[in-house]
Amino acid sequence: MSAGGPCVAAVDVQVLTVPTDAPEADGTLAWDSTTMVLVQARAAGTTGTGWTYGAAATAQVIRDQLAATVTGRPALDIAALNEAMTRTVRNAGRPGLIAGAVSAVDIALWDLKARLLGLPLVQLLGAARTEVPVYGSGGFTSYDSGQLAHQLRCWADGQAIPRVKIKIGGSWGTDERRDLRRTEQSRELIGDTAELYVDANGAYTRKQAVRIGRSLAGLGVSWFEEPVPSDDLTGLALVRDTVPADIAAGEYGYDLPYFARMLPAVDCLQADATRCGGLTVWLRTAALAEAHGLQLSGHCAPHVHAHAAAAIPNLRHLEWFHDHVRIENLLFDGALDPRGGVLRPGADGAPGLGLVLREDRAEQYRTG
Repeated sequence: MSAGGPCVAAVDVQVLTVPTDAPEADGTLAWDSTTMVLVQARAAGTTGTGWTYGAAATAQVIRDQLAATVTGRPALDIAALNEAMTRTVRNAGRPGLIAGAVSAVDIALWDLKARLLGLPLVQLLGAARTEVPVYGSGGFTSYDSGQLAHQLRCWADGQAIPRVKIKIGGSWGTDERRDLRRTEQSRELIGDTAELYVDANGAYTRKQAVRIGRSLAGLGVSWFEEPVPSDDLTGLALVRDTVPADIAAGEYGYDLPYFARMLPAVDCLQADATRCGGLTVWLRTAALAEAHGLQLSGHCAPHVHAHAAAAIPNLRHLEWFHDHVRIENLLFDGALDPRGGVLRPGADGAPGLGLVLREDRAEQYRTG
C-alpha cells in the first residue's frame, strides 16, 4: 500500500483463440478464428480484466515490457500508468500491435480501479446517459443470402435492434453488382424504418466509392464506413462531400494525434479502445471529437466500451459486432443484453465492467 492507495501486485496475460462459427470475410480480409489477448491486473486481492483482439505476439509485449512498468505503482493512478506504458514502448514502435498491448492493460486497470472502489465503471467515470445505442454488425461478404438473412432477422426481429450493418466491397471491390444486390436484400429484410449501414473496409477507389455511395442513397443507407482506405484522408473527405450517407472511419487509430488528423475527413469519428491506448485515450478522443462538433462511435468489443460510452455526451453508438459478441458472451458471465437496440451498463450495480471471467471456458481456447 502506498500513499496513493493499493499498488498493482501483478499483471497476467493469456492468449485465447476462438474459431468463427462460419468462414468470414470483408472487403479486404478473410479469417476463420479470432484471437483475444486477455489481461488480468491484480491489487489488494482484487482483479481487473481487460483485453484486445489481435496478434498473439501482443501478449509477449505485455509480459516483457508492460507488466514490470505498472507493477508496484498505485493502481488508482491510471493516467500515470498509461503514460508510463507509453514511455516504456517508445523505441519499440507504439502504433499497431504494441498499442493493442497498452490498451489491454489500460482496460484491465480501469476495471481494477472501479472494483477496488466498489463501483460500476460508469459510476466511477460519471454517467452522461443510462442507455447506450448499438447497431448489429456482421453481414460478412462470405455469407450467402440465407446466412445474411438469418443474421439480419436475429438482430432486427429477434432482438429489436433498429440499426444494422453489412460488409460490402468483397474481393477488393471487384464485384459492385453483388455489393448492391446484398444491400438491396438487406433493406428488404429489415424494412423501411430500420437504419441500414455498410462497411467497405477500404476496398474501393475514390471514384468507385462515390458511384457506389450514390446508388446506396437510393436504398436509404445512412452510414458508409471506410469507403476508401482510412489513411486516404483526401479520399475520405471527397466521398464525404459527395454522397448523402455519413462517412465514418477511425478504427485503426493508435494514438490521439491520428484522430486529430482524421477529424476534417469524416462525419462521425470511430475509435477502438482495444487499439488506441485503452479507455484512457478513448475518452480523450471523445473530447477531441466533441470539441470539433462530431460524435464518436465505439468500434467492436462492445463490453469494453459500454461503460465509457455511457459517460460521454457525444456518443453516436457502439458496434454490436458478431465475432466479439459471441466471444464475450462465451467467456464472461454478466454480458449485456442488446434487446431494443440499447445497452444499460451498470444497471445491475456490479463493479467494474460487470463481467466475471469463465475460467473453465477460457482454458478451452487458451493458445498462449
